[in-house]
Amino acid sequence: MDVVHRAGLSLVIPAFNEAAVISRAVAEAETALAAHFEQFEILVVDDGSSDGTAAEVRRVLSCAPHTRLLQHEVNRGYGAALRTGFEAARFALVAFTDADCQFDLTDLAKLTRLADEAPVVVGYRADRKDPWRRRFLSWGYNAMARTLLGTRVRDVDCALKVFRCEVIAGLMPEACGFFVNTEMMTRARQLGLEVAEVPVTHRPRAGGESKVSLREVPRTARTLFAFWWRGVVRGSKLAVTPAVVQMRVAVLREAVSPEHVPAPSTPLAPQVVPPARHRAAA
Repeated sequence: MDVVHRAGLSLVIPAFNEAAVISRAVAEAETALAAHFEQFEILVVDDGSSDGTAAEVRRVLSCAPHTRLLQHEVNRGYGAALRTGFEAARFALVAFTDADCQFDLTDLAKLTRLADEAPVVVGYRADRKDPWRRRFLSWGYNAMARTLLGTRVRDVDCALKVFRCEVIAGLMPEACGFFVNTEMMTRARQLGLEVAEVPVTHRPRAGGESKVSLREVPRTARTLFAFWWRGVVRGSKLAVTPAVVQMRVAVLREAVSPEHVPAPSTPLAPQVVPPARHRAAA
């Protein structure tokens, strides 16, 4: 085993109607993380799927000893699925990726190597395999997010990110949809957290259908402008206090039903730590 970090890693995988690919996503995650981490867990968050995604995860659990399933009874959105996974995470490093197998999870080794230096480490798709129209829209959105919100990163929606657990409380997103990445990166800037970027491999979707459509463009743009007006122009405080996060954790855990919960060798006690506020901005 080429161990790159001994702190342990929790990988969150939100999934909504991903029955066609979720078993491959779990298998790839188990293999990639076992090669690089002594301790890890994989948290699949089924966000109210109607296509048997949860059943498919249950089918492979016997071959996936580090995986557990969390479920929303109804579809609550990408951001809500991430929050559920973040709040259930038990290790010192917390990462997330999508269920569509577009990322090579061995790249997590590169990201976690930088976690000792920066509390937030994000990937960017060096050779993106999406259609040209989606790449063009993404380029425009990233330019707008950097200009209006100061996200600083070149690929804000890249779904391969690693966080140190002590900063999660301050970055916990409120958005339920795909704006969640932009919100978290804006909060990182406001808190003065250093952010490191790493190029990562991007692959064509393994199966199923993308949940991002042209219908999401105006919706996400409206959310961005509202967030900009509230948090930048009017200067409202966007950071979530630890007390608010603790309250949200209690509410969400009652609504989520965990399944197949393995006992990690040295689990971290669940806790919410106040975010670091004195790091120099990148």
